[in-house]
Amino acid sequence: MRRKLSSSAEEDNGLPEHPHAEHNNERHSFTSASDARSAQARSQHPPEDLVLSATLQGEEKMLDNRGRQLSRLRSPWAISLPTVLTTVLALAILLSITRSFTTKQLDTKGCDMYYTRSMFFHFADFDTEHTRFASKYSLHLYREIGFDEDPKVFAHRKNIIDQTYASQVKGVPVLFIPGNAGSYRQARSLASETVQQYYNHVQQDKDALKAGATSIDFFSVDFNEDFTAFHGQTLLDQAEYLNDAVAYILSLYHDTRRSLRDPRLPDPSSVILIGHSMGGVAARTMLTMPNYQSNSINTIITISAPHARAPVSVDADLVHTYKKINDYWRQAYLQKWASDNPLWHVTLISIAGGSLDTVVPSDYASLSSLVPSTHGFTVFTSSIPNMWTGADHIQTTWCLQLVRPIVKSIFDALDSHRPSQTKPRAERMRIFKKWFLTGMEKTIEKSVSRKEPSTLLTLEDHSNSVIPAGETLVLRNLGQRRKPLARLLPIPPQGTPGHKRFTFLSNQPIREDVTENSLEVLLCSVFPLQAGHAAALFSMNIDLAEETTGSIRLACKTAAADVVPLPASTRTSLHPYDKVPNFSYLEYSLEDLGEYQFVAIVDRVNKPTSSWAIAQFNDDNESILNLRSSLQHLLIFGMHVRLPADRPLVTEIHVPALHSSLLAFRLSLGKQTCEVDLELFTPLLRQYLTEPHESRFFVNVKEANISLHGNAPFMPLSLNNYAIDDGIALQFWTDPTCNSSVNVSLKLDIAGSLGRLVMRYRTVFAAFPLLVVALVLRKQFKFYDETGMFLTFSEAMDICLRSSLPMLLLALTFLASSLTMMTSKGSQQTSSGFFGQGANSTASAIDFATNDLLLGSQDSIFWFLIPLCGLLSAGVCVLIHYAALSMTYTFYIMCTLLPVKEIITKIADSRRVPTTTFGAASPRRRIITASILLFLVSTIIPYQFAYLVACIIQLATCIRSLHIANETHSEAHCNLYNYLHSILVLMLCVLPINIPVLVVWVHNLAVHWLTPFSSHHNVLSVLPFILLVETLTCGKMIPRVTSRLRYVTNALFFFLAVYAAVYGVSYAYRLHHLVNLVSAWLVALHFSGSGFSLSGFGRMLEGKSGMGDFKKRP
Repeated sequence: MRRKLSSSAEEDNGLPEHPHAEHNNERHSFTSASDARSAQARSQHPPEDLVLSATLQGEEKMLDNRGRQLSRLRSPWAISLPTVLTTVLALAILLSITRSFTTKQLDTKGCDMYYTRSMFFHFADFDTEHTRFASKYSLHLYREIGFDEDPKVFAHRKNIIDQTYASQVKGVPVLFIPGNAGSYRQARSLASETVQQYYNHVQQDKDALKAGATSIDFFSVDFNEDFTAFHGQTLLDQAEYLNDAVAYILSLYHDTRRSLRDPRLPDPSSVILIGHSMGGVAARTMLTMPNYQSNSINTIITISAPHARAPVSVDADLVHTYKKINDYWRQAYLQKWASDNPLWHVTLISIAGGSLDTVVPSDYASLSSLVPSTHGFTVFTSSIPNMWTGADHIQTTWCLQLVRPIVKSIFDALDSHRPSQTKPRAERMRIFKKWFLTGMEKTIEKSVSRKEPSTLLTLEDHSNSVIPAGETLVLRNLGQRRKPLARLLPIPPQGTPGHKRFTFLSNQPIREDVTENSLEVLLCSVFPLQAGHAAALFSMNIDLAEETTGSIRLACKTAAADVVPLPASTRTSLHPYDKVPNFSYLEYSLEDLGEYQFVAIVDRVNKPTSSWAIAQFNDDNESILNLRSSLQHLLIFGMHVRLPADRPLVTEIHVPALHSSLLAFRLSLGKQTCEVDLELFTPLLRQYLTEPHESRFFVNVKEANISLHGNAPFMPLSLNNYAIDDGIALQFWTDPTCNSSVNVSLKLDIAGSLGRLVMRYRTVFAAFPLLVVALVLRKQFKFYDETGMFLTFSEAMDICLRSSLPMLLLALTFLASSLTMMTSKGSQQTSSGFFGQGANSTASAIDFATNDLLLGSQDSIFWFLIPLCGLLSAGVCVLIHYAALSMTYTFYIMCTLLPVKEIITKIADSRRVPTTTFGAASPRRRIITASILLFLVSTIIPYQFAYLVACIIQLATCIRSLHIANETHSEAHCNLYNYLHSILVLMLCVLPINIPVLVVWVHNLAVHWLTPFSSHHNVLSVLPFILLVETLTCGKMIPRVTSRLRYVTNALFFFLAVYAAVYGVSYAYRLHHLVNLVSAWLVALHFSGSGFSLSGFGRMLEGKSGMGDFKKRP
C-alpha cells in the first residue's frame, strides 16, 4: 500500500524537520521530480537526524512485529468475545432492572388534586437592609380569593384583594420552604386549606378558639428554583436567608401598622416551618446557623425530605454540610439536661411518599438516627389515616388526603395565648401522632385514660346482656330491634395468663359526639349511685333497666377517641383509599383496661341497617405468630402458614428476618370460605414496620405485593433498639364467623426485587465505572512500559475481564462480607441503650459512617451485589468507550466531508505545517491561555467549568490524532491515538461528578446572581487536568518508563480503582481529586521525557520529545 509522505525543507529555530515529514510550498505532488527533491532534502540532513530517523524506523518496525500478534484487535472498534458477552449480559440485566422498576411492584396512586384561588403578596421592603440575598430570593404571603379580602373593598370590587390589607398579618406565622428546583407556589394547596379550614370550621368552634386556635398567615419563600440537592453552599445560603426571613416575619407582628392581631394576645416569638424535599433539610440547617434567633423555631414538618444522607455526593460542601447538621442534632439530644439541649423544645415530623417517590429515596427520610421518639418520628403517607396511599415527590405538595391532616394537626397544635404560638412539646407530639399514625403503634397513648366517666349505664340485674368469658360477641343488622341494646364483655382480671387483649371491629362509625342513632363502645366499672343523682354527675344517662327493681349501674367512659379508622374491605373493595365509609377498630391491652370491669357495646341505632360489630378478648399466643425462619430460608422456601378455623378476629405474623428494603415478596391468601349472606367482611391486611412508621393496607386481599423501607443501603445506624430486630409484621383481619381455615404464603419476587435496586443504587454509576476504567488504563500503561505498544481500550478491557477485574471484585466481595459481620456485631453491642435517656455513651459510640463503605449493605446475603455492579459497570464502560469512539469518528467524518479539510490544508500551507502533523500553538500562547483560564477559576468560574473545557479540548485532540493516524498508518500514531482516547474515556467518567455543580453555576447566571461561589475555586483541583490536556494537544506521546517508577503508575491506577469501589458512592467528589492526582503524575511523566529542566519544560510545551513529526505553529 502506497503511503503519503510529506517533507519540508525549512527548519525551525535551526532544528531540521523529521525525515518522514515532507512538504511542498506550492502543492502536494508525488511525481518523480518531487521524489528527487525529497531525496535531495533528505541527503542534506546532519548525521544526528539520520540516527534519530533510523531509531524511529527501527522502533516502528519493532512495534509492527509485535502488533501482528494482536492485529485482530488493533482497530479501536474491534471487540473480543468476552467483552461482547459481558456487555450483552450487562445490558440484559440493566433492561431487566429498568423493566422491573417501571412495571413490577408498583403502588397505585390515589391522591386527589387540590384546587385553589390564590394570590401571593411580595414583601418588597424585605431588602438588602435585612438580608444580603434580597436580590436573589424573595418572601411572599399567601392570600385566598374569596376569604382574605378586606370587607370594605370587596363590597365594591369583587375578587380583588386590596394590597395593603393583604400584606397585614393577623394570625400565627407558618413558613413554607420549597425544595430542590421548587417553586414558592407549591405552598398553594397547604395555604388554601388553612384558610378554608379556619373560616369553615375553626372559626365556628368555640372550644377550639378557647384552646388557642386562630387564623394562620402562610408565608412562602421564592428561591428562584435553586438546585440545593447539588450544592452545599447554596443550602447554607438558603438557611441564612430563611433565618433572616423569620426575623423579618416576627417583626411584622410588632408593627401595629402591619398587624391586625388581637392586642390582648402576645406577639409571636416563633414560626412553624413546613419544608418540602431539600426545603426540609434547609429547615433543620437553620438551627445550626450563626444568625439563628434562639427559640424562633419549635415545630418543623418536612415532606419527602432526605434527612439521613445527602441525595448525591458529588459536592464536598454538601456532604460536609450534611455531616455538620446531623452531628449537631445528634449531639443536642445526647445532652443529659434539657437546659443544655438547644433543640429540647423542637418537634420534627418527617413524612415520606413511599415507593412512588422516584426523586428522593424514601429511606433517606428516616429520623431514626437523628432524633428520639419523644421529639419526632418518620411516617409514610400510606400510614396516614384516610389517606392510605403513596405519593410521588410532587404529589406530596398538593395531595388532598395529605394536605388536610397536616393543616388540621397544625390547628390543633396552636395556642395563640403563648408567645411560642404552639402547645408544649409533649402535647404537640401527641397531636401529631394522632393525625399521622395509624393509632395501633405501641407508642400511642390511649386517650381514654385521660377522660372522666361521662355516661351512666343502667342495666337489668341478672339479664342476658353479659357475654360469657372467652366468647366472641357478634352483632348483625344493627338497629333491627329499633331500641337500645347493650352487651357486656367482662374484662379478665390483671395477671391472667396469656397476655389478653380486647379487639373490636365494626362497619358502623363510632363518634365522640354521641347521637341517638349511633353505636357506642364504653369502658365501664360498677358505680353504686343512688337513684336521682345521675344527672348531676354524668352528661349522659342510658337506662335500659325498664323500671325493674333490680338493676346494675355502671360508670362508663366512651372509647370513641381511641377508635382507629380502617379501610373498608368487602367483596367490591379495590383500593384502601376508595371513597366508601371506613371500618372502626379498637384495641386495648389488659393493662389499658386495668381500672374497668366491663366493655359495653351499646347499639342505639334506631332503624334496621346492614351494619355489624364484632368484639372479643383473645390471647396473644393465639393471635401473634413469631416466625423465626432465617432470611436465607425465606428466600429459598418462602413462608407458609395456616390460620386455623377458630382463629381470633386479628392475627399477626411477625417475620424478624425480613427487614431489608432491597427485597420484594408476593403474598397469597387462600380463599375465606363463607356464605355470601353471612360474610361480614373480606380479609383485610396491614403490612407494617415499627421504625420507621410504615403501614400499607390491602383490602379484599387475595394477593399482595410486599415491600418495605427498612434496612436500606448507606443508611446510618438506628439509635432505637427496637428497630433492630422487629422486622416486618403482617396483620390480618378475617371474619371469625366463617368457620374455615385460611392459608397464607409468602414467596420472593425476584423480578420485583430487581426494581428495588434503582433508587438505592442509582448513584453507583458515578463511581464504579471508574473502577473498570482505572484497571483498563493500568493494564495499558503496564503493557506499554514493557513492550512499547499502547493497547487499544478494547484490548485492555478484554485482558481485564479475563484476569484483574474478576480478582478485584472477588476481593471486594470478601471485604464487604467482613464489614457486614463487623457492623452487625457492633450494632448488637450498642443496642442496649435508649437514645436521649442515659444513652450518651452508647449513642456516641455508634459509628454512623459504617455503612458508607462499598455498597452500604447491612446484610451478608447481598454479597452478590458487588460482582453485579462490577458487571454492569463493565458494560457501561464499554458503552462509554464506543460512545467516545462514535463522537470522535463522527466529527472526523464531518471534517472530511465538509470544506473543513480544505480550510485546514490552506491554513497549513500558509503556515508551512504538514496536515499530517500536530500543529501546536506557541508556548507563549498556550501559557497565556492556561493562565487566563486558571485566573478565571480562582476568581469567577468554578473549576468544574474548566474541567468541561478540558474535556472538549481532549475530544478535539482525539479527532486530530485520529486524522493523522488514518493518514499516516503509523504504529506510533496509533499508540498516540489509543492513549488519547483512553484519557478521554477517563475524563468522561469523571464528568458526571462535575456537571451538577456546573448546573448550579449556570442557573445562578440565569437568575442574574453574579456573586462567585465561596468554594470550587481551588486552582489545584483542575491545574493537572489543564496541563495534561495542553501537553496532549501538541501530540506528545507519554514516554515509556522502564525504571521502578512504572510501579508508581501501576499503584496509582490500582488505588483509584479500589477507592472508587470502597468510597466512591458515598464520597463521589473525591474521585475527581484522585483522577486529578493521576493526571499530575502523567504530567510529571511527560515532563520527565524533557529532562527535568526549564529548557526541557519548554520542549515539552512545544511537543518535542522524540517524535519529531509533531511541529509547533510559528
